[in-house]
Amino acid sequence: MEQEAIPLWSHNRGESDPIVFGGGPVLTANPEPLAPFLDVILLGDGEHLLPTFIDTIQLTKHLQRIDRLKKLAQVPGLYVPELYIPQYSHSGTLESITPIEASIPNSIAKQTWQGNSLSYSTVITPDAAWPNIHMVETVRSCPELCRFCLASYLTLPFRSPSLEDALIPAVEKGINVTKRIGLLGASVTQHPQFSDFLKWINQDRFSDVRLSISSVRASTVNYEMTKILSQHDCRSLTIAIESGSERIRNFVNKKLTEEEIFLAARYAIDGGLKSLKLYGMVGLPLENDEDVEATADLLLRIKKQTTGLRLTLGVSTFVPKAHTPFQWYGVRPEASQRLKILSKRLKSKGICVRPESYRWSLIQALISRSDRRLAPVIALMKGTKSSVGNWKQAYNTIRNNNNSHLKDQKFQIPIPPPWEEVIHENWDLSKVLPWKHLEGPLKPELLIEHHKKSLN
Repeated sequence: MEQEAIPLWSHNRGESDPIVFGGGPVLTANPEPLAPFLDVILLGDGEHLLPTFIDTIQLTKHLQRIDRLKKLAQVPGLYVPELYIPQYSHSGTLESITPIEASIPNSIAKQTWQGNSLSYSTVITPDAAWPNIHMVETVRSCPELCRFCLASYLTLPFRSPSLEDALIPAVEKGINVTKRIGLLGASVTQHPQFSDFLKWINQDRFSDVRLSISSVRASTVNYEMTKILSQHDCRSLTIAIESGSERIRNFVNKKLTEEEIFLAARYAIDGGLKSLKLYGMVGLPLENDEDVEATADLLLRIKKQTTGLRLTLGVSTFVPKAHTPFQWYGVRPEASQRLKILSKRLKSKGICVRPESYRWSLIQALISRSDRRLAPVIALMKGTKSSVGNWKQAYNTIRNNNNSHLKDQKFQIPIPPPWEEVIHENWDLSKVLPWKHLEGPLKPELLIEHHKKSLN
């Protein structure tokens, strides 16, 4: 931003500077680490927020900057960090986040789009991450409510566009430009009319249309589905099992049986698909070594029963996410070794294992659970190689109060808490969370109830 002569820190911007804003699921979940860099943060769905935000920007052009920000703060879903002050105890514990004056709302509620349609691609290009493909959001959120899942809890309620009025027209727009259609969502096949959609796309006039599909729920997979997907050049299916241990699946509220997993694999190969990708996780709270071995055993049994189906296990480390029942849990150091256990047991048997970096999961957790005290660390990282070692070095530099690198010495943020406290520590349910002033779809009391229910 400094290359464009826009000050990096929001409080340094003046009347001639633009309003710098951001949004999306990461900022909606916990915007605090990036809050000092942004003038406005849009919390929630863009379909609802963007038009209102743009209208308010236009209507307040004549006002002084501070008055303009105060007007924006009155709009539901618009968070103006500069108008909220965190208060810390002498020991460095976050105690509250309060508005600077009585006219500013005490809290900001995430906005939810309740319209009949969802999003789809407006630009199709060979230079995209998925080239020449028309992406169509088929569902938003997920009705299953796995207790770790940001995509489910943060985007509640579960929504699906009307088949005739929204989903089919969105797909037809793409077919006019490209023959590659991607269906997106946390659980695409749980669209209530998904089987009707497959029958529609399976018409002869769409025989040259290639379908790709994101993660599906194993219990919804059937032979007709996999056969139609195969006929439209879809080569693989992706299901999330989280763990081969039934105990852990129950703990995270997965509601998925072994029989359903095996049936999904059988339907995949019988329908003509070539491969099956399974998503798993290690380091979940209460997990032990036997649970990890159960995941390896499950994959080996699937391979034995579905000869010819290529299996891939994508496995990550559990990272706590805001507004979920597991937000109070920390990252477990045991996860690093457990990723290696799965790789060792499965790769030698011909199963592809794609583990996410444990070290990068630590950075995810750092950003996911921090408050504004992380902002100077992010500023210090600007222009450096983004390695885990550099992140930790920058963090320790700020903790040691060696902040001579900051251009603005007037900008004082207390030093961040110890690295281990943010990343690894299990937090008490009474702890004031960095996002306490931001209202998600479910009240904190209900998240605590879901948290406690998992332990039963």
